Amino acid sequence: MGLMIERERAFEQYEAVALPPAADVVDGALGAAMFLRRSARPSRRAVLHLHDLTSSFAPADLARWYNERGFHFYVTDLDLTELGAGTHLRRARTARAWFATLDSACRHLRDTDGIDAIILSADEEAAAPAALWCHARRAAGPAAALILSNPKFGRGMKADLDIACPVLVISAASQRGTGHGGGRHARAPGAVRLGQHVTWLYLDGPAPGHQLAAPGREAADPAPNHRLLFEEMGRWLGAYMYGKARDQLL
Repeated sequence: MGLMIERERAFEQYEAVALPPAADVVDGALGAAMFLRRSARPSRRAVLHLHDLTSSFAPADLARWYNERGFHFYVTDLDLTELGAGTHLRRARTARAWFATLDSACRHLRDTDGIDAIILSADEEAAAPAALWCHARRAAGPAAALILSNPKFGRGMKADLDIACPVLVISAASQRGTGHGGGRHARAPGAVRLGQHVTWLYLDGPAPGHQLAAPGREAADPAPNHRLLFEEMGRWLGAYMYGKARDQLL
């Protein structure tokens, strides 16, 4: 099991979850570690947040925001060190390992924890595996919604995906129409077609993602741009949960 080792406070209020090894894990691939921060409310809804092993832990204020709204908050790790690198065969093996991790995590949420609705959340480089998995599993529909923050899609990312669930893409306002996707090896989010039900949200200020709060810190009063982020996320989730989500450009 791949463990995320950081400052201890990053794991406060989380409990470790043991996942059984996936049957189709590729030789040499890391197993998944999953952590859970429970909502105080009884709930059958959850967020599954993808964590890049090379980056900071999930933002504390993001987890708290979901918990306060009746979502359990799960975090699972992915090894993204080979994202977009190596031969086609190597990339394919890496993708199978990502998919096995997500399949195992979702089976645990549904079969063991009784979760009915899973929102898949991913930031930056983790957005590509999340989108590809939702595309590959569209017939089964394991995720009820997909939220991508400041996505960075690599050159090897498919340009035309068919994601069946509603998708919210959150990016910095400076990226609107610029064609910049976060680096010379990245593709602009708008250059990738994600599906039929996609909402694009552009916000001023720092791009949303791991910068919402320092690891292990609870933001009692988030900055104005973070409050706006949460307000817009809440509005989109509310519309989606009541069946009123529509494609829109915000």
